[in-house]
Amino acid sequence: MKRSSGVRVAATVAVSALSLALVTGCGGDSGGSDAKALSSAELKKAIIAASDVDGYKVDASGKQLPKSKDDIKSSEEKCVPLAYAMGGLAPGDSASNAAVMATEDRKKPSDTASKSLEDLSEGEFEDSFTDALSLNMTVVGLSSYDGDGAEQTFKSVSDAVESCSGGFPVTMQGTDQKITKISSEKASGAGDESVAFTAKSDLEDGDVGTTHVEVVRHGSTIATYYTMNLGLMMTDKAYDVPAALIDAQAAKLK
Repeated sequence: MKRSSGVRVAATVAVSALSLALVTGCGGDSGGSDAKALSSAELKKAIIAASDVDGYKVDASGKQLPKSKDDIKSSEEKCVPLAYAMGGLAPGDSASNAAVMATEDRKKPSDTASKSLEDLSEGEFEDSFTDALSLNMTVVGLSSYDGDGAEQTFKSVSDAVESCSGGFPVTMQGTDQKITKISSEKASGAGDESVAFTAKSDLEDGDVGTTHVEVVRHGSTIATYYTMNLGLMMTDKAYDVPAALIDAQAAKLK
């Protein structure tokens, strides 16, 4: 990848990263129809904070995230739960919701990081550039439901992973995107039910961005995880939703 192309792709992904969809799959026990949703205050206490997981900064300001479901639209209604999940919003009609952005701590700088830009070769520049962007950034969302709302919401996500496999258009915060493919992945098995998938999206110059999502039901509460890694997306290297975040969030919902 040429230097200019790398910069353009990074910029494109940075602007539209939250417009990329994702999630993966498996199953578990169902909850009762008399379930009671957690309140907004309870969800804010239940969602992970920096003190709950090592190696991550957790931003609860919401400044990078869609403010409401009005910010996310798609002509494919059946696929909208996936789009909501990747934006940290409730995939269904929840009684309450909360979201944070968890960003992996920067790794130790490489030897090339100490050089000035003028001293870097083309290859060193690309390596340094992608290394700097190779951080997992995960939107973690919680939403809670009365009755069997969480079960029905989980089913809508699970069904959409299959029925939206060919992709779908989405507009997020005014930016039009095209999700070209949804592929089921093995989920963590956390909670009562879990489903996961990758989402591929068109970028400029024919490049493809791959992001990952997992959705987990914990009783009447749904946890969503949407992970992007800009550096690894640019080099087409594998990554996934960090298990440490899923484990930490699951521990707080027990």
